[in-house]
Amino acid sequence: MIDILKVFFLSKRNIAKLFLITIIIVCTLGVFGQPILQQTSEALSVLVPGSKLKPIYFVNTQEKKIAISFDATWGAEYTPKILNILEEYNIKTTFFLTNIWLKEYPDAAKTIRMAGHEIGMHSVTHPHFNQLSEEQMTYELQKNKEKIEEVTGFSAKLFRPPFGEYNNKVIQVIESLGYIPIQWSIDSLDWMEDKSKQDIINRVTKNLHPGAIVLFHNNGRYTADALEEIIQYVYEQGYEIIPISQLIYQDNYFIDHQGAQRLKKVN
Repeated sequence: MIDILKVFFLSKRNIAKLFLITIIIVCTLGVFGQPILQQTSEALSVLVPGSKLKPIYFVNTQEKKIAISFDATWGAEYTPKILNILEEYNIKTTFFLTNIWLKEYPDAAKTIRMAGHEIGMHSVTHPHFNQLSEEQMTYELQKNKEKIEEVTGFSAKLFRPPFGEYNNKVIQVIESLGYIPIQWSIDSLDWMEDKSKQDIINRVTKNLHPGAIVLFHNNGRYTADALEEIIQYVYEQGYEIIPISQLIYQDNYFIDHQGAQRLKKVN
């Protein structure tokens, strides 16, 4: 009977402690809000079973820097105009190239690299990676890297999954091969037929934020037409445009539940 009473009173104490801790946490979050959640996101990603791995959507930074990127899978009609605009404003960006595109437009790929732009991987055949085995994913990554290097001489390290599609296995395979998975935080939707030049401009400018990665396509119908006005707006807001590899942290970082790349705190 004494042992039962001890357990009862100890349990009551634990419940009281738990209640007190809960009250403290609720009050703290009520005062400080989002910053507390952001600071603990690394711990939460470790503690929560089955948490979803993320590519880098954007960089957590206060610096007014963004990266703009172009996916290339079909066509090259508008690529020269895009390159001319980027050259006029002395901007270097990141182009994600598939083998499909590289085989069809090797000269355009060489021109992109000769202009000083960064090259990223975008797969061999632009498949749905969630439906592939690890062996198939490895093939798509390694053969894409080899083709980029063969055509442009650039050793690619960044990879954007086709369709922006991924799961934990996809992220694990990409990272196991030493590559960095990249997504985007601003989607221009320039590939959609019903999007006008102004729609594209509005999509980007109204969602502009520090550390953003912007998604374009090299052969979107109105991409080149919208690009110059977007660049002008970005500059007017005091931003700098740089390649993705210069925007992201190269080490000592983690990706939180929102896809934000954050520096780890040094103890």
